[in-house]
Amino acid sequence: MKVKVVSRILEANDRIALENRKIFDRAGVFVINLMSGPGAGKTSLLERTIAQKAGLRVGVIEGDIAGSDDAERVDRLGVPVVQINTGGACHLDSNMISEVLDDLPLDDLDIVFIENVGNLVCPAEFKVGEDMKAMVLSITEGHDKPLKYPLMFQESAALVLNKTDLAPYVDANVDKIRKDAISLNPQIRIFEVSCKTGEGIPEWIAWLKEKAGKG
Repeated sequence: MKVKVVSRILEANDRIALENRKIFDRAGVFVINLMSGPGAGKTSLLERTIAQKAGLRVGVIEGDIAGSDDAERVDRLGVPVVQINTGGACHLDSNMISEVLDDLPLDDLDIVFIENVGNLVCPAEFKVGEDMKAMVLSITEGHDKPLKYPLMFQESAALVLNKTDLAPYVDANVDKIRKDAISLNPQIRIFEVSCKTGEGIPEWIAWLKEKAGKG
């Protein structure tokens, strides 16, 4: 019975995700479901991306269990942002996204980032209407994460390895992260960045512009 219940939940979620996708497509906006564990640097990556967006019109949907700190950080940069508090749920689902779409000026945007709840498991399982999933992994989290949380890496079109400025101070094998990620997903695009120093951000933004048809 549990398998049947889970299957029905995912099927219902996928139906709403498809409707969300139709809305995004009509508006001509490219949507990225941005995922990571807590503290990996999703919001910091968004701040850097927005600051150096080079003509891209960006909107953000912020997902958190509680609070609005991340949305406030994004709002200070002058881009449209909507906060979703899940009230305990460990991920955003397509219905949550559907409820806030009228609060964003989709026709005036090139890219919408959906910053998912910090979790390396559940967000990878739920479609929300995105064009692609991308994930942020801080090198401080360790080089064992791809093999411990394979679905996240398998589902992501891009892997942003953040906090590279800390490489000399942590026992993390970046080459192993890259190798294991590619073994799980040969097509994954990997960016090594530091949101603190800005290293690697221009390459990330150039890729985003290409994906959004603005390159």
